[in-house]
Amino acid sequence: MPRKQRVRRSAAVLATSLALSASVLTGQGLAQPHDSGGQGTAARTADRCPSVGGRWADDGPFAVTKERAGLSHTILRPTELGSKGCSEHPVIIWGNGSFVTPVIYDGLLKHLASHGFIVVAANTTQSGSGTAMLNGLDVVKKADADPQSPYYGKVDLEEVGASGHSQGGGGAINAGADPRVDVTVPVEPGPQGRIGDLKGPMFILGGEHDLVVIPELLVIPRYENADHVPAVYGELAGASHVTPAGDGGGFRGPITAWFRYFLMSDQEARGEFFGADCGACSAPVWSGFRRNSKAIGYEG
Repeated sequence: MPRKQRVRRSAAVLATSLALSASVLTGQGLAQPHDSGGQGTAARTADRCPSVGGRWADDGPFAVTKERAGLSHTILRPTELGSKGCSEHPVIIWGNGSFVTPVIYDGLLKHLASHGFIVVAANTTQSGSGTAMLNGLDVVKKADADPQSPYYGKVDLEEVGASGHSQGGGGAINAGADPRVDVTVPVEPGPQGRIGDLKGPMFILGGEHDLVVIPELLVIPRYENADHVPAVYGELAGASHVTPAGDGGGFRGPITAWFRYFLMSDQEARGEFFGADCGACSAPVWSGFRRNSKAIGYEG
């Protein structure tokens, strides 16, 4: 599919696509009710959270609560923190695409929370600097220290991931320069952030039919420049720029597996990305999949 000649139109298409997705998805009522059913990261061996048997794309074992933290952040978390063997819960900070808010990604963020993560999404339509995302860590750190809070003593601030879509993906790269952030998952990321500043492993995602963040021009080069950290590139077959909205589509399972391995030491998830027989390496869901030398030789 010819793409390179469309790079000048990226910014305009981005605005149109995300505005359209916001209108369509909000109309479909994807915002969920408040409560519903549903060191050195990988070096740790604690099996604190229950196995999901490799079903990364399925809902996890935790019911989920969604709440606002003032005006600045939306949090999706396990309703009963500290349950099911998870004494503490890792944190994922999230950045939105341009012109949209966390409600557009409600299903995806809720899914991650159902797997035991505390997901802190910045309520901003301009998340590219990563600052608002990182401020979410201060929000949950304060709650973790408050004896009157349900978060008290249950937030694992030693296990932190950053993710986001489009401009928020660029924000995730910026956030990944902060020493508090262990790993990143930029999804169809915008141009924000210096890859060379990343401190930890990165799983960078593109969409085969993304006409806004074109993989060959705006995603693959960033993967190739991440030669100082373990980096994995996945290009989801058939995905457009709005595929990550809603429940995350085909991106949902791989994102969950990455975070379960690095933030929960889930050894079943490790095999999706690392080792000679890595599960994702030949999976048909990808139109492109690469691992750099540090990822191929990753010992974890």
